Amino acid sequence: MSRTKKILNPAAQSALDRLKEETAAEIGLKDYKNTYKGALTSADNGRVGGQMVRKMIAASENQFGGQSTK
Repeated sequence: MSRTKKILNPAAQSALDRLKEETAAEIGLKDYKNTYKGALTSADNGRVGGQMVRKMIAASENQFGGQSTK
């Protein structure tokens, strides 16, 4: 079964892009939006995605009244 990269909530795309830029800057990747991602290591790209997931989990936990550990 093939997967498509269909955006479920188009309004959320700009927020996700901002989160990606902010996260990349925090880990030291400057001008991430205009950087060719193929020139970065898979570790760098994975680090950005992993940090984004951590932030989204923490935000959800806070939204539902839980406490984030970080």
